[in-house]
Formats: sequence, C-alpha cells, structure tokens
Amino acid sequence: MSKPKPARYRTTNWSAYNDALRKRGSLLIWLDKEMTWHAPHEGRPGRPPVFSNAAIQFCLSIKVLFRLPLRQTAGMVASLLRLAGLDWPVPDYSTLCRRQKTLKVQTPYRRAGGPLNLLVDNEALTAIGPRTMPNGITFLGDGEWQARKQGVQGRRQWRKVHLAMDTATSDIRAVEFTPSREGDSPVLPDLLGQIPEARTLAP
Repeated sequence: MSKPKPARYRTTNWSAYNDALRKRGSLLIWLDKEMTWHAPHEGRPGRPPVFSNAAIQFCLSIKVLFRLPLRQTAGMVASLLRLAGLDWPVPDYSTLCRRQKTLKVQTPYRRAGGPLNLLVDNEALTAIGPRTMPNGITFLGDGEWQARKQGVQGRRQWRKVHLAMDTATSDIRAVEFTPSREGDSPVLPDLLGQIPEARTLAP
C-alpha cells in the first residue's frame, strides 16, 4: 500500500503573506507606569531591598527572552525604561545576581471566564554536556567528545517537564520537573497545588 502524497499549498495572496511574516519579527514590550518598581518598606530590621520582586522579575524576563548576561540585561532594561519615558533606576549586576537566587518567578496568565479546564502533559529533556535550554534551565552531563570517543559513562541525565495548560487561553498555569521515571499522575497534586484555591476547576 503506497503512502498518500503530502498536501501541497499554493500562496495566492502574497501581500498578506509577506505582511504576516514581517509581523513575526515585531516586538512590543509594555510597561505599566503604575507598577511597583521600588520595594515597599516592611519595617523589618536591616537594610531593606531597593527594588521590588516585580522589578527583578521584569529584568530576569528580559535576560531569558534575549539570552543576555546580567550586565547586558541591565543595559537593555535601562534603554527600555528610557524609551518608555520612565526615570526609574535599574538594578545592577550584583543585585540581579543575588536576588535571582531567592526570587520565586510568577508565571503570568490571562484570565478566562468560567471553570478552569487544564490539560496536563509531559516532555522528556536530556543533554550530552552542558546545555542551556531557551527557558534558562541548564542540564549537565557527559561531554560530547567523551560520548563519541570513550562511550557515555553511566546513564544520561533525563528530566521530565510536566505542564498544566489552560485550554481556553493556551497559557501554562503550572510547571513541575521530575526524574524521567515519574509519570503525570503522581505529579498532578503538585501541579494543582500551584492553582489558586479560589479558582474553580472544571470536572
């Protein structure tokens, strides 16, 4: 039995096609001028932080999005603030380096009306040698030269990323990382624990 021929599509509206390709390269970064950029004073002993968690999270998001070192990240954030007409100070390299170790990054999402429908799935990740994924996660394993010449020593490092996605908005609402042997069922309570208690889940 022969395989069916793959479908072929012909572009007829080149103007709209070219316009759509140009829009893929467009960039829009929106800054809320009411955003709490400076850290509020909590009355705790010791030197209070200068920048809020939201400010640090914004800088780290720019770092991951454009794959920049921390010093270049500070420079780009300063440029974005100037373009937005904001005279806010920019966290320096040492501040970003120190705060990123303890900051719990919040995953933004769009709200949809009605009960929340979640789609849970996982993807296996591995690497031969140090490799940084687009989301900033670094995997360490045997080097490529060692794997080719001497054979991989032991098993490669496999990890699974478990995602809970809102089917209405396609936004990621919860993320968990586990060893490769874990399935979705044991991780489900941890994923659901990241959903706010006030949010109603669809049956």
